[in-house]
Amino acid sequence: MTETVGAEPRENTVDAVAKGSAGGTGRGRAAKAAAKAGRRGLTVERLYTTAGVHPYDEVTWERRDVVMTNWRDGTVNFEQRGVEFPDFWSLNATNIVTSKYFRGAVGSATRESSLRALIDRVVGSYHRAGVEHGYFATDEDADIFAQELTWMLLHQVFSFNSPVWFNVGTASPQQVSACFILSVDDTMESILNWYREEGLIFKGGSGAGLNLSRIRSSKELLSSGGTASGPVSFMRGADASAGTIKSGGATRRAAKMVVLDVDHPDIEEFVATKAKEEAKVRVLRDAGFDMDLGGSDITSVQYQNANNSVRVTDEFMHAVEAGTDFGLRSRTDGEIIERTDARTLFRGIAQAAWECADPGIQYDGTINDWHTTPESGRINASNPCSEYMHLDNSSCNLASLNLLKFLGTDGLFDGDRFAKAVELIITAMDISICFADFPTEPIAETTRKFRQLGIGYANLGALLMATGHAYDSEGGRSLAAAITSLMTGAAYKRSAELAGVVGPYEGYARNAESHQRVMRKHAAANDGYRSFPASSAIQKLATITWKDALATGERHGWRNAQASVLAPTGTIGLMMDCDTTGIEPDLALVKFKKLVGGGSMQIVNQTVRRALDQLGYQPEQAEAIVEYVAEHGHVVDAPGMKPDHYEVFDCAMGERVIAAMGHVRMMAAVQPFLSGAISKTVNMPEQASVDDVEKIYLEGWRLGLKALAIYRDNCKVGQPLSAGKKAREDSRAEAEPTVVVEQRPVRKRLPKKRPSETTSFAVAGAEGYLTAGSYPDDGLGEIFVKLGKQGSTLAGVMDAFSMSISVGLQYGIPLEFYVSKFSNLRFEPAGMTDDPDVRIATSVLDYLFRRLALDHLPYEKRAQLGIFSAAERSAQVEQDYSAPAELDIETVRSTVDVTPPSSTPAGVDPAPVEVGSSTELLELRLGKAADAPLCLTCGTKMRPAGSCYLCEGCGSTSGCS
Repeated sequence: MTETVGAEPRENTVDAVAKGSAGGTGRGRAAKAAAKAGRRGLTVERLYTTAGVHPYDEVTWERRDVVMTNWRDGTVNFEQRGVEFPDFWSLNATNIVTSKYFRGAVGSATRESSLRALIDRVVGSYHRAGVEHGYFATDEDADIFAQELTWMLLHQVFSFNSPVWFNVGTASPQQVSACFILSVDDTMESILNWYREEGLIFKGGSGAGLNLSRIRSSKELLSSGGTASGPVSFMRGADASAGTIKSGGATRRAAKMVVLDVDHPDIEEFVATKAKEEAKVRVLRDAGFDMDLGGSDITSVQYQNANNSVRVTDEFMHAVEAGTDFGLRSRTDGEIIERTDARTLFRGIAQAAWECADPGIQYDGTINDWHTTPESGRINASNPCSEYMHLDNSSCNLASLNLLKFLGTDGLFDGDRFAKAVELIITAMDISICFADFPTEPIAETTRKFRQLGIGYANLGALLMATGHAYDSEGGRSLAAAITSLMTGAAYKRSAELAGVVGPYEGYARNAESHQRVMRKHAAANDGYRSFPASSAIQKLATITWKDALATGERHGWRNAQASVLAPTGTIGLMMDCDTTGIEPDLALVKFKKLVGGGSMQIVNQTVRRALDQLGYQPEQAEAIVEYVAEHGHVVDAPGMKPDHYEVFDCAMGERVIAAMGHVRMMAAVQPFLSGAISKTVNMPEQASVDDVEKIYLEGWRLGLKALAIYRDNCKVGQPLSAGKKAREDSRAEAEPTVVVEQRPVRKRLPKKRPSETTSFAVAGAEGYLTAGSYPDDGLGEIFVKLGKQGSTLAGVMDAFSMSISVGLQYGIPLEFYVSKFSNLRFEPAGMTDDPDVRIATSVLDYLFRRLALDHLPYEKRAQLGIFSAAERSAQVEQDYSAPAELDIETVRSTVDVTPPSSTPAGVDPAPVEVGSSTELLELRLGKAADAPLCLTCGTKMRPAGSCYLCEGCGSTSGCS
């Protein structure tokens, strides 16, 4: 689709729009003013659609039932039957959209039940606003715009960020932004307002970042003569507020970023905050407290609801290189009040990041050197995931393209179609600011004045593999850079054209020189990198696009102060059926796939076969390699596989892992072509040293990144226990004799005289007694629970419950089944117990069945249920952090490989029953736990997505939209 500035304005259309809104808002008056000024609307040409054929009529629709369950206990989280989707949409994408984005009460007549209704709700709002505000030359152009937008959303070519799907076209406030930056000054009123504004943003499911460096340090005096508290002390209150709002009803943790300048006198305290808390977590964990992410005791630890970053200057980084000292400056008068050794401070930053992954680092010099509006203020902070960086009290709405949709069957990337799609999407994104609502008035004012946008992409890792490029290669980086340059160039070209139609952003006149300078920097970077055969055509097109953008911008200015970022694309990545998120490489070569009608299977990523075809392998060879990958999870020693091609299939996890510096180099390749920055965490192996972290942070600055964060494997307690032991336990259980289940259950009664054990307990002050009777061979056969006064309703219910459980045990229902069902149930009384092995219980039943598991289940079964005694937890810690056990890879493989049923396609194995996501599948293959939390909504192990984590089961994220 080509969109150009029309030759002549259609006065009748523009006048009609202006008249329709003349008596209304200031926005309507702006449209009328634009019409009187003779600005020309956009002429829209078709890219995907066919005249006279609606996009919905080109696809086959089908009805599906969406039933989403908690992976751990089988309870139903969400159910909606008879929803309508195209037949090519995956079950997972259907589930995500139905549960996350359909509006209306479930079961009511107003509930959306078709993808058509969702797309029409959103596109209709953009279409009406575009017409109202004079964006199009004619009504026909506006209709084509809506049809093209509909086609691309229907075919998963791109997606808006989640707030658009949540809010646009509903009775809710029309919030379209996912990224917010706040500000706070050195006054108590401003600090309290910071708490309030963050709360409003968290309540709406979004996140915010801010820089606390204006708050005076604890080494400075107040006007009253007392000593200031310092920003770190105020972080405690904000952290508690974020945790409370999250627990008050949100389905994900509050997402926030806290930044402190490196020259702040409290910088050393700030750097050490989360590292000290992590040490506290380890002590509490060793004492038997539940310190996993989402655990009942983790709330006692501070600063866990924010990502921390240090804002370093070029002056500081040069001092680190030279080994000289560096001045820490007063917040009140800017004078140096203390000097510190730059290398020692930098080492402290790296040491803390090595210990707990915080703080990250933001490079202030680079950020503000690429700032388009410096006359209106500096860039001081970022959103929680560090991709959006602009003025304080501002926001950014995002959209991401699915790069694989532009890869042709010939293995070439269609740059021309990609650029035209970008122009259409940027048009829609800018239109959204015309009708958008915002959480605070300062944010609304800044966003409308500067109109920041954040177009980006997903599926880069899959695209590189499908085209035969290694992620960590010059060719791969060149292709990524060319695509990113073309995207941002096309976005700014359209922004300049929009400025000629509806005017530049309000703050442009004051910042025109700076904006032009940054545009020239982008264009120069495009000319300065080395192209390869796969990227040369795209780079040439990008060069032409930047030339046009500069020329148009000189005439009209630009409509948007920012245009592009690389976001995590978590939930929307699943909506588009992307194999990889944002700029990330493939997680692994095998993945977990849900099947229509229930069940799941293990499959080899489709990009593997596309890559083999691109690399020139014959069909028979490719099929054999795919079968090998299905069995082993990697390509090493695959039959007929050339060792030179191994690197193409390197992933974030698995047998061959991309080196940490490979991630940094990829970020550096695309950074010069982004208005904002990149949401990505550089994963490092557990054996990485503090020196390695220092090198990463130093190279990030030298390579021109704007922000960087690392995560060292196993550096945080909030993760599952090592799966290496679990794999060995699974293999041990596998070796046990097979039990033949009878056709009909037979009750095995207890003898008249049997051993029993009585345990007294107290849960949150409620006292009771548990008596467990066993068979002579030590198998549990009955329980009696005494709780409440004799004759009371509670006592009667507990007696009936005990009899029911006892009869079930005697009929052969395994105790572990009851434990899995009743542990973690939440109801009052709940809280502290008097049992040293079960310190916290979410209910009486949670305590009872954890106690029964500890007393009557072997370690192997309890380990699978995640139930350990205090002594076992301590032993596990000692083993993990002193002498790691050797891992028997062949044993691990034997526990993963399952003989496929006859209905399973060749080369594909069904996933083991314990697996609930691609991450868990990979854990079983590696015999090693991934540092990812369990989803608080459905219990599935999440996978990395940018700086956050994404649940493949229900689409929830750990903090990013």
